Amino acid sequence: MQGFYAYIRVSTAKQGEHGVSLQEQRAAIERYAQTHTLPISAWFEERETAAKGGRRLFAAMLKQLGQGKARGIIIHKIDRSARNLKDWANLGELIDQGVDIHFVNESLDLRSRGGRLSADIQAVVASDYIRNLREETRKGFYGRLKQGFYPLAAPLGYRDQGGGKAKTVDPSTGLLVRRAFELYATGRFSLETLRAELHAVGLRNKAGQAISRNGMCRLLRNPFYMGVIRLSSSGESFTGIHDPLISKRLWDSVQDVMDGKTNGRLATHEFVYRRMLRCGLCSYSLVGERQKGHVYYRCHSRNCPTKCVRDDTVEYVIRERLLGLRFNDEELSYLRGRTEKLKGNELQRTRTSLTNLEQRLKQANGRLQRLTDAYLDGVIEKELFLERKSALIMDRRGIEESVGLIESGQSTGVIDRVKEFLELANTAHAIFVCAIQAEKRDLVQTLTSNRLVSPENVVVELSLPFSIFADRGVVTCGDPNRDTPRTTKVLDEMLAKVIGHLESGTASVDFKGLRGLGQSIDAQNIEEAA
Repeated sequence: MQGFYAYIRVSTAKQGEHGVSLQEQRAAIERYAQTHTLPISAWFEERETAAKGGRRLFAAMLKQLGQGKARGIIIHKIDRSARNLKDWANLGELIDQGVDIHFVNESLDLRSRGGRLSADIQAVVASDYIRNLREETRKGFYGRLKQGFYPLAAPLGYRDQGGGKAKTVDPSTGLLVRRAFELYATGRFSLETLRAELHAVGLRNKAGQAISRNGMCRLLRNPFYMGVIRLSSSGESFTGIHDPLISKRLWDSVQDVMDGKTNGRLATHEFVYRRMLRCGLCSYSLVGERQKGHVYYRCHSRNCPTKCVRDDTVEYVIRERLLGLRFNDEELSYLRGRTEKLKGNELQRTRTSLTNLEQRLKQANGRLQRLTDAYLDGVIEKELFLERKSALIMDRRGIEESVGLIESGQSTGVIDRVKEFLELANTAHAIFVCAIQAEKRDLVQTLTSNRLVSPENVVVELSLPFSIFADRGVVTCGDPNRDTPRTTKVLDEMLAKVIGHLESGTASVDFKGLRGLGQSIDAQNIEEAA
C-alpha cells in the first residue's frame, strides 16, 4: 500500500467548470495531507450529485479500497462523500475493515465510538438536507407547471426568456417547425424524407446539426407545440401559457399519420386511386397495376368473384357522380340569395356557438376537478388518472382554441362555410376534369366516402354534406330533368340539412384546404369542362 486516495466532488458539471469548489477542496486536502504526513497516491475528481448512489468514480474507488490498493482515503467533508445513506453504509463497511478514512473539515476519530457516532449523525443530517432540498425543488418545479410555465429548456422552435416567463416563438426556427407539422400531416412524407426536406430549407437542431430521425419523431409527438406541456418522465400533462405554434386540428392530423390511421403511405407507383377502392364483396382494398398501357385495380383475395376494373371506368363513374352536384342557373341564383339573407343571422349563430363552447369548457374543467378529487381520494389508480387527465387537457385545449378564434373574429362562420360548400359543389366536376393527379386524389377523398367495386358495377357514394344535394334531380317516375328548377321548399330543406351538419360537426370538410385546387386551372378550361 503506497498511500492515500484523495476524493473531491461537485454536484454539477457547471460547478466544476466555472466554480472554485474543486480547487478549494484540492487545496484543503493537500494542506491536510502535508500536515498529517499522508502521502496521496491518486486523485478522484467527480462531477455528480451524491444525493443518490451510482457514482461511477466513487464506486470504483471504494472497490479498490476494499481490495487493499491504498491505505485509506482523504475527503474534504462528510457531505462530499455521501448524502445518501447507502453510500455512507459502504464507507462504514470499509472503516470496519480497517481502512483509514479522513475528513478534512471534521476532526473525527472514526476508530472511536464517539467519533463514529458523530460522523453517523452528520451523514444522516446531510441525507435529510438533500431529501428536503429535493422536495422543495419538486414543489417549485410543479408549481411552475401548474402556472403554465415550462421550467426546462425550450424545445426547438422556441426561446427561453428566463425564470418565471413563458417561452416565446423563435422567429428563425418557429416557422420551420410549423412547416414540419404541415408537411407531415399531408401523409406524403416519411420521417426520413421530411428530415431531408426541412434540412434543405435550413432547419437544424440546437447543436446546429441535422435533426435525427428520433429527434424528428420526438418533435412531432411533442404537444408543447399546440399549447400543452407533457412530462416524458411521468406522462403528466399541464396547460401551457405560451403561444402555440400549431392548432389542435393540425396536431391531431399529425398524430393520426404517426399512428397509421390515415392512408398516407408512400407508394412506388403513384396510381390515382391507390388504396381508395374497395371490393364490394370482400371489403379488401384493390391493388393498382399497369398492364398494356392501362391501369387496372385488382382484388387479390382468393376465390373472390371481383377481378379488376380499369381506371378510366372508375373515373367515368366519379365524373358522373360529381356532375350531379352541379346547379343550374336558377338553383344557384336562389341558393346564393338565400345564404346572403341567412348571413344576417350569423351574429346570433356565433353567439350561440360561443355560449355552447363556453359551456363545454366549463364542463371540461368540472370533469378535470372531479377526476383530481377521485385520484386524491384513492378511487382511481395513478396510471388511469394520468391518462384521463391528459385526454381532458387535450380536449380543453381544442375548446379554448375554438373560443379564441371566435372571439378574435378569425373563425369562419357556418354561412361562410355554406357558401364555400356551394361553390365547391358547383365546380367539383369541372375541377376534377382539369385537375392534376394529386388534386384529383384530394378532391375524391374529400367529396366521396365509399368507393366500392363489384363484378357488376362501380359504386361511388358522396360524403356529407355533398350527398344531400347529389340526388335532388332524381324523380319517382320518368327521367330526371336538370332544366326543371327545384321548388324553393326542397332547396330550403336541403340547405337547412347542410347547415345542420356543418354546425354539429358531422360533416367536417376542410374547405380551406380545397380552395387552391382549381387555382392552377384556366377559367376557359373550367368553362369547357362544364
